[in-house]
Amino acid sequence: MKSEFELIDYLKRKSLDSLKAHPKLQVGIGDDCAVISKDSKTDTVITSDLLIEGVDFRLEWMIAEHLGHKALAVSLSDIAAMGAKPVWAMLSIGLPAKIWKTNFVDEFYEGWFELARKFGVALIGGDVSKTPDKIVIDSIVGGEVKKGKAILRSGAKAGDLIFVTGSLGGAAAGLKLLEKGERFKKNSNKSIQNLLMRQLKPDPQTEIGQIIGENGLATAMIDLSDGLSSDLSHLCCASGVGARIFADKIPVNKNLKKLFPDALDFALNGGEDFELLFTVDPKKLLKFEKELTDFPVENVGEIAANPEIRISDSTATKILEPKGFRHF
Repeated sequence: MKSEFELIDYLKRKSLDSLKAHPKLQVGIGDDCAVISKDSKTDTVITSDLLIEGVDFRLEWMIAEHLGHKALAVSLSDIAAMGAKPVWAMLSIGLPAKIWKTNFVDEFYEGWFELARKFGVALIGGDVSKTPDKIVIDSIVGGEVKKGKAILRSGAKAGDLIFVTGSLGGAAAGLKLLEKGERFKKNSNKSIQNLLMRQLKPDPQTEIGQIIGENGLATAMIDLSDGLSSDLSHLCCASGVGARIFADKIPVNKNLKKLFPDALDFALNGGEDFELLFTVDPKKLLKFEKELTDFPVENVGEIAANPEIRISDSTATKILEPKGFRHF
């Protein structure tokens, strides 16, 4: 039985011939987005995401507006990881009859369009269908980037510095709280509500992704959807390199630290933070610091030639195994 990522690798190999047959297809399976040549100045990037009720969300945990927001946010995060600007989207949704008869659809799209307006994303199509008993959402988003400037996972080099945006572990902690029975309620414990919202209504790093792309600041980039340990492994594998990161440099969510003794584990292996992980050539560090001075970014380590990924703390250095989220 193949794992999820073994299946992706298999499909990538099977698709190589078709990729070669279409010269406008620049990048296929294996990155955050596919890249297609648009014209002499611009490339198009496209991503697709599924959200399945009972796997990716539960209705008893969230309101419809939050689900609509998240349905778009997860795809915007992929566009950001390519250093691109989101432009259009297609959204398909399958609903059981019992949900169709409620206000769910209107409220869902209210949340979706609120986020779309924030980043100028146009809804250009999609589909609506009936399902037996669970909601299924298919999100497709397209964006644009300067010709040949899409940031791939495969460009990291030994000596590059590793950065992450924002704070980590909050979404995974929010999921744990939901599983324990916590629900979003205004005017309740602020630390708990912060963590719940990191899970229920994530903020894609669209603005910083575009700045990184427009200024050519990163050699490689990936969004943090599966967890730092797994997504760093994906980037290093694509680039044919290794890495060393420092435990005390990882920006663990401050609310997570207040509530969970194993906060670092959440930050390393918890998914759905939808922050960005990227590598920077030290020669561009001054320009990088100038362009991103207003954004929370943290240097957590550096790329190494040896293909191992290691994590160091004050007492020891050890191999960092990828333990982030997997569907299979």
